[in-house]
Amino acid sequence: MKSIYFSLVFLCLLAKPSYSQDANPARFVKAADLTIIGKMIQTRNIYQRLDTIDYPRLPAAVKRLLTMSAGIAVSFKTDSRFLKAKWCNSKSKVGSNMTAIAQKGLDLYVKLNGKWQFCGVGKPLEQCTETSLVNNLMEGQKEFLLYLPLYDEINDLEIGISSHSTITAGTIPFKSRILIYGSSILHGASASRSGLAYPAILSRQTGLNFINMGLSGSAKMEKEVADLIAKIDADAYILDCVPNSSPEQIKSRTDYLVQTIRNSHPKAPIIIMQSLIRESGYVDAVIGDRVRLQNEEIKSQFLNLQKKGVKDLYFISAENFLGNDHEGTVDGTHPNDLGFYRFTEDIRPKLLKILAKYNVK
Repeated sequence: MKSIYFSLVFLCLLAKPSYSQDANPARFVKAADLTIIGKMIQTRNIYQRLDTIDYPRLPAAVKRLLTMSAGIAVSFKTDSRFLKAKWCNSKSKVGSNMTAIAQKGLDLYVKLNGKWQFCGVGKPLEQCTETSLVNNLMEGQKEFLLYLPLYDEINDLEIGISSHSTITAGTIPFKSRILIYGSSILHGASASRSGLAYPAILSRQTGLNFINMGLSGSAKMEKEVADLIAKIDADAYILDCVPNSSPEQIKSRTDYLVQTIRNSHPKAPIIIMQSLIRESGYVDAVIGDRVRLQNEEIKSQFLNLQKKGVKDLYFISAENFLGNDHEGTVDGTHPNDLGFYRFTEDIRPKLLKILAKYNVK
């Protein structure tokens, strides 16, 4: 009996499960041949936010962060019943307050009944991964958005469809261009997947193109960064850089940042946001005092700029960014998915009211 049992176990181990895509092998196409959205400017490496070699005077940390693909997505249409992906990341380790899917993976959305809906994820398995995104889709052509990793570089991205299906470049689904410059919170920490970073949420909710210039830990309003932002054409500029800037930096650098943008873009609205109130600051007095001083100083700088006659300048305060039950963060600073939901619910109507004045809608 034992020999029969072990023979059956051996046969079971040899057997492989049968999936529909195995019977119909995937045909892979390069994502570069489809529609790439969410970029600040065109780059030689289409999966990076900036060709940093062209900006040698930028701080080293800023250059490194701008090689990451935060906010970039692939738009495409296909009638395939399943989707796969192949891609390669860098050798960096996953951060302690991030999920691997958000930092190095892929996040797929499909448009159903006119609305973008979560569809599947690409889980990073190794430095180079081939994996399924979704199976058993309904028949017919559908429109997809595939968000790239928030906190890593990506190379050689390919999308797999069934061999008899078609795939075409999608449209650019979002109108206008609203550039957001800010900290790790803007960059996407600590959303569970890249489509839940707040610029991505705002874009799907409003149909407007919110562009992610998040610089984790490094949004400090340096002169070189201000000069770069001023070179980027946008219909509006949102400054969410207070969380990384000390009160002293806010005092000495805000004027140059705002005036530089204004000189290059005389009519575009500039929206200044306070730092969200860090949950850890409610129990750690040092952190609490720092955030309070940051927010007081940025409000003071906003009022000074108004007195100087800077027009089309707006201010959003932080009182209700994360709600008041203290459950909106991963680590006392970075929003979790609940925190990002509350954050967008608070700022979206305020932003839309401002943007509508400039026919950005």
